[in-house]
Amino acid sequence: MLPSSLLFSLAYNIATILAYSPTGDYAPGKVSCPSDASFVREANALSSQESEWLDKRHTQTQPALKEFLTRAGISDFNIEDFFDDASSNITIGLAFSGGGYRAMLNGAGQLSALDSNTRNANELGLGGLYQSSTYLAGLSGGNWLTGSLALNNWTGIEDLVYHDEGDGVWDLSHSIFDEGGWNIFKTLGRFSAISKELSAKKSAGYKTSITDIWGRLLSYQFFGSNNEASSGLTFSTIKDTEIFQSGYVPFPISVADGRVPGTFIINLNSTVFEFNPFELGSWDSSFKAFTDLQYIGTPVNNGEPTSDYCIQGYDNAGFVLGTSSSLFNQFMLQLNTTGITGLLYDIIEDFLAGLSDADDDIAVYNYNPFYNTTFGSSETALKSDDLYLCDGGEDLQNIPITPLLQPEREVDVIFAFDNSADTDDHLPDGASLVATYERQFAGIANDNAFPYVPDTNTFISKGLASRPTFFGCYSSNLTELSRTPPLVVYIPNTPYSTWSNTSTFQMQYSNDEKYTIVQNGFEVSSRYNLTIDSDWQKCVSCAIIQRELENTKQEQPAECQQCFDKYCWDGSLDTSGETYSYSLNATSGL
Repeated sequence: MLPSSLLFSLAYNIATILAYSPTGDYAPGKVSCPSDASFVREANALSSQESEWLDKRHTQTQPALKEFLTRAGISDFNIEDFFDDASSNITIGLAFSGGGYRAMLNGAGQLSALDSNTRNANELGLGGLYQSSTYLAGLSGGNWLTGSLALNNWTGIEDLVYHDEGDGVWDLSHSIFDEGGWNIFKTLGRFSAISKELSAKKSAGYKTSITDIWGRLLSYQFFGSNNEASSGLTFSTIKDTEIFQSGYVPFPISVADGRVPGTFIINLNSTVFEFNPFELGSWDSSFKAFTDLQYIGTPVNNGEPTSDYCIQGYDNAGFVLGTSSSLFNQFMLQLNTTGITGLLYDIIEDFLAGLSDADDDIAVYNYNPFYNTTFGSSETALKSDDLYLCDGGEDLQNIPITPLLQPEREVDVIFAFDNSADTDDHLPDGASLVATYERQFAGIANDNAFPYVPDTNTFISKGLASRPTFFGCYSSNLTELSRTPPLVVYIPNTPYSTWSNTSTFQMQYSNDEKYTIVQNGFEVSSRYNLTIDSDWQKCVSCAIIQRELENTKQEQPAECQQCFDKYCWDGSLDTSGETYSYSLNATSGL
């Protein structure tokens, strides 16, 4: 049974309009082009749709934030005066790292502690922070979490994890590759259905890759088996749901990396792409463009359709989630690691053989929606017939922070949930923050500024990788950066009540494992149900208001100074020359 602290009441009961492919199935379909069809814009501002949506969202987040700050009870801080004097709305971003099911389950618990609809989250966690947040970014396993929420009509974590009858949406009791368990015919039937779906996409004139298979498997796991796992469901359907249109939920962003055709190098100069409910694109100088997501797959030249029809349905929901986690394509190709044997092994191996090639870790998007555009500098990629995207963590930025650093989004504070497996014990060591810090100097970023962070050895030796840490606390210390970055609250996975650091490639979890890891995630966000620090809600509130206090030249409350003394990185590095490993204790974990 799910621990009581995670029992939800359903937060929302709002009608939804689901947008499917015109074919009603996995294959994209032809539609009439809009009269003003020009799908690509320069990435020099927010889209008009996002700007309009933000106005609605802020009418929800600001009252929620007032309630959150009131409950925290910072002394000598007048909330009404603070908001009356505010120069702008406070914008909060949540970012959930990759890391397979470990990241998904830990992230679910971490997010539940932020949701005021979780039982005891207000009293023992950070309840209301989710309602106060504007952006919700996910990558790979973290994107399975955020995508599951958004594409199941923003259901609660309870419905994803647990039901009174059944196993919730996330039934992980069998490997995704062997969903039928003892029932081999169920598994074979699933692969047969997927084969037909890929054939239909090919017949419509589109290339397929192993990511198509991976995306369909994810759809069966996250969207249920009804209607062939919502085979025609699109990512852009999110924008058509009433709950999103009304601004009741955060703005979801899925992150992937670009790869130049014919190359195998992913580094900090690789282009970071985002999928959001309205658009696909990149702020980076290499592309510096966005395109209308619901029309990708349409043959275009500089954003203009080259035929008398347009395409919809290419942005299949599972395909987008699979793109952000295409690292698992390599796992699919190593069937000996999946636990599948016998006849089923032979059938799946044969099924994959026709798709395996040198680009097996990528997703192929054709036609290239940015073909022949002129905003970016990557001529090779912009002249390619296809767009190649891959797992968003392959550039070492396993926490999807880049979309939240864009100056146009004016994010004040980022909560970075790190469920990476940077160490032999499958625990994070801050490597993702180091990569994002270094990337701001790589020349490709859109004036991204990120606070100073230490090296990974210091993260471990000083305990920063096993407890929350604030980075960029005082803008006066950041004047050598291109601009003042958001304050970053780093929250790494730490095992408290269970050993939560499972392998990225563990593909099967019992219900007890699932429940206890989600519970541990709640404890990570709540500082072990506020038993490690009873002032944790207060300190988080101080991080949230800090940039606005600085912008309006208000004095920092004394209690916030105390919190910053406790949680802000002091700038020191470990120079001993020793190499450290984890040593968890009662205040950091098991």
